[in-house]
Amino acid sequence: MSVSSGRRPLPTKIELIRVKRSLAVARSVYKILEDKRDVLLKRIDELIQQAGNAREEMSAPLFDAYRALFNAYLEVGPARLESIAITTPAQVSVDVNLRTIVDVKVPTFVISEKNLGMTYGFADTTSSLDETTRLIRKVLPRIAKAAEYENAIFGLARELEKTQRLLNALEYIIIPGYQDSVKFIAATLEEREREEFVRLKHVKAVLEKKKEVKV
Repeated sequence: MSVSSGRRPLPTKIELIRVKRSLAVARSVYKILEDKRDVLLKRIDELIQQAGNAREEMSAPLFDAYRALFNAYLEVGPARLESIAITTPAQVSVDVNLRTIVDVKVPTFVISEKNLGMTYGFADTTSSLDETTRLIRKVLPRIAKAAEYENAIFGLARELEKTQRLLNALEYIIIPGYQDSVKFIAATLEEREREEFVRLKHVKAVLEKKKEVKV
């Protein structure tokens, strides 16, 4: 009988054995989930540190890339710059793979470049545009790495939340429910044994009294 149903279990020895086994399993699961929670917390702390380092590493190059892009907008003009961007074929691709961290699948990003050469002329562009392209290509792997760390943090945080909910359910509902059931069944069986002992003692006394009367 489920401990969450709110109903008393059957006060039998078989039920007592079953509930004790369920209690032992619940305690084992609780220990496993505790270990998992500790590992998750440790990995999240490590990933937070790695994500912070990745953001610091990409901060300055990204600032330089945006500055070069701003200069390109000033020198070439927004219309021409956007036209070049639209007509330029993709030169960077991102492959998404999966890796497992503490039973959680998180994506990893691998950036690869296509060597297409120059796709726009020099006549109506400036060196700022070339510098922007170079800097963006340089910083993209760092952006991908920072995104990879942060996405992993969110995934592990969700798993941590789910694990903690299970721990709370075990600690405050399931395990106490099994413990109460064990106490109830044991107390009921003990009371029955005492009643049976008193009854047998009374029967014995009656039989002995009858025996004495016959004598």
